[in-house]
Amino acid sequence: MVGNLNHIIDQVVKDKGIDRDVLVEALESAVLSAANKKFRNTRDLEAHFNGEIGEVEVFEFVTVVDEVIDSYKEIDIEEAREIDPEVELGDSLGMMMEAGSFSRIAAQTAKQVIIQKVREAEREGVFNEFKDRVGEVVNGIVRRYERGDLIVDLGRAEALLPNREQVPRENYRQSDRVRAYISEVKMSAKGPQIILSRTHPGLLISLFKSEVPEVAEGIVEIMAAVREPGSRAKIAVQSHDLDVDPVGACVGMRGSRVQNVVTELRGERIDIIPWTPDPARFACAALAPAEVSRVYIDDDAELMEVIVPDDQLSLAIGKKGQNVRLAAKLIGWKIDIKSETRAQEEEQEENAPAAEESDDIVEVEVVEEQVVEEQAVAADSDVVADAPTDAGEKDQE
Repeated sequence: MVGNLNHIIDQVVKDKGIDRDVLVEALESAVLSAANKKFRNTRDLEAHFNGEIGEVEVFEFVTVVDEVIDSYKEIDIEEAREIDPEVELGDSLGMMMEAGSFSRIAAQTAKQVIIQKVREAEREGVFNEFKDRVGEVVNGIVRRYERGDLIVDLGRAEALLPNREQVPRENYRQSDRVRAYISEVKMSAKGPQIILSRTHPGLLISLFKSEVPEVAEGIVEIMAAVREPGSRAKIAVQSHDLDVDPVGACVGMRGSRVQNVVTELRGERIDIIPWTPDPARFACAALAPAEVSRVYIDDDAELMEVIVPDDQLSLAIGKKGQNVRLAAKLIGWKIDIKSETRAQEEEQEENAPAAEESDDIVEVEVVEEQVVEEQAVAADSDVVADAPTDAGEKDQE
């Protein structure tokens, strides 16, 4: 416990990257813990690190009194004045203790406390380093699998790539390099926990930022991105410079830029779409490569009815509805796709009841006209029938 500790502290600070004040505080706490254990917490002790000599000094404090009741915490005034002639009643007198008097067990306790404090400081340092890096893409080395989750070495810390954040088609072996997105950093009882993701749309955006200078500089902005990891993705891009084509910038010469992103995502198809504030135009672009005939919009329900040619219906819907599903996520609206034939049939079905109703009205009018005519004919026949009768009566007269 005695000796120059400055060299040891400097070495630990350099190797572990821990703040010197934190380590000195841990050392003082450790020596104080050892001293309290030695004297069974019967004395009022304080520990202070003396940087000039590189030692932790332990002081025992006692109160100056006339009559001593507790010899561990009080001292007679006459005895106190032998140590400090200017001391008065009620003063607290501090006396430095011999550090060498601590037992081996007490020194071992101090060592354990130091180790614990160093670990806590390391964990705090790792947490502070990564908590502001959420949203970044990092490179790591695969260490092992734990119940389907992947443990990735990031250098100063180990991160977790959960099974739910892994792309189903991707498989890794020990020592493989992996590139992942930091989705969450939290402090747990076992230390900082860094959660990685290979399925987050942010990974797609970050990859384009690293591959496309225009995106990194803010000339081209990625307005939205959606993915079905391992299968297909769509991004909407907008250019803040009229001379820069946002789609062309992301595609690159002969597709080199987008191809690098596709390779990193292990073959995931990527559709790059020009963004527009008009929902109808945006929907037409989002459903590409399918062609759209008409779009009907319900702003209140945020619902679109999209009419496509019959031969484009399967292309617009996509495999298992993938294309329309991604398009709906990208624009944030519900999309109902119909073919031209189906739309015409529905229009005819809607118009059919109206036509039937008009036919009934015409039929009723015809029936009414027939009734009126029959009544008129009947009246005329009555008159005709009466006329001969009257003539016969006149002849009889």
